[in-house]
Amino acid sequence: MTDDAQVVGSRSSNLNLPNTITIVRILLAPVFLWLLFADDGAGGGLRWAATALFVLAIATDGIDGHIARSRNQVTDLGKLLDPIADKVLTGAALVALSILTELPWWVTVVILVREVGITVHRMIVLSDHVVAAAWMGKLKTVVQAIAISFALAPLPELLGDWMFVVNGVLMAAALVLTVASGVDYIAAEARGARAARRTRS
Repeated sequence: MTDDAQVVGSRSSNLNLPNTITIVRILLAPVFLWLLFADDGAGGGLRWAATALFVLAIATDGIDGHIARSRNQVTDLGKLLDPIADKVLTGAALVALSILTELPWWVTVVILVREVGITVHRMIVLSDHVVAAAWMGKLKTVVQAIAISFALAPLPELLGDWMFVVNGVLMAAALVLTVASGVDYIAAEARGARAARRTRS
């Protein structure tokens, strides 16, 4: 699941596998940060371990959603925790890269303002109306995950400085999609709010 997709929940127990996976993803964030900062972000074994843990954790984002939908285990708790888990993990990675001076702070701020702002808004309007899933939001999530994974991996040391160009292109694509999908969300939310008002009137 992504912050740009909503699934109508059923009365399923909160103690289920999808929610457990989501909670584990949140708990992995501090472990990831420790691995990344343990040797000051140097491109050694701990940096590779941090990268591998991030990739593994972010991959569970799609797994818990698939399990929840296929087993009819979508819960209100899961819909609350899933976007929080996503933002905790990606936010931690972006902030860490900026602290290590490997990513400009303004990029991190723009992405986090969009992500946190829309996630909070989605939670506020959840009981009023649902904003339909957006393909741009899903693409944004995938590109963000790829861009951050490449930025975390010390590939320039392994393959050469040209990887800095690759990383820059990927992060630029993630930034553009983040902003564009945010605008798309605002437009979809405005349409959803108008539809909800017409239904009540």
